[in-house]
Amino acid sequence: MKIWQLLILLAVAGVIIEGRASAHGVAGEITEDSGIRVDTRYDDGEPMAYAAVKVFYQEEDLAFQTGRTDRNGRFLFLPDQQGNWRVTVSDSMGHQLNLSTTVAKGCIAGTPNNAALQTGSLSRGAKVIAGLAMLFGIFGFFFWWRGLAREKSRKA
Repeated sequence: MKIWQLLILLAVAGVIIEGRASAHGVAGEITEDSGIRVDTRYDDGEPMAYAAVKVFYQEEDLAFQTGRTDRNGRFLFLPDQQGNWRVTVSDSMGHQLNLSTTVAKGCIAGTPNNAALQTGSLSRGAKVIAGLAMLFGIFGFFFWWRGLAREKSRKA
């Protein structure tokens, strides 16, 4: 098998293996930001720990966000627009709490006071190209070195 055929075979194998190895790419960030905090508790002062939460924008039926309170009965959400927001909190014992608030511009996601930590990640295609470039670079260096050694042995 000629060397260029081996290189092509390795490149194709690398693309196939890379495609199977990283089915989904992920990226994330943790930012310090302001938002709307919901504090929930029973009438005896005990927090409504791990209660189901639904957040709605104005009179919409589709929830903007769903989740659960933490062990201290708190839930935080970051609205994306001004207006009236409704929050429904319910536990597994039949208790339900309905709250509402009006959000001003200062609490909206994406306003200038929300400084996010930027994280960079290459796309899958860019990773494949970078991997192939590295393979060709390594093999190119190897064959250059090998040719240099042959040239020296011919001169000697």
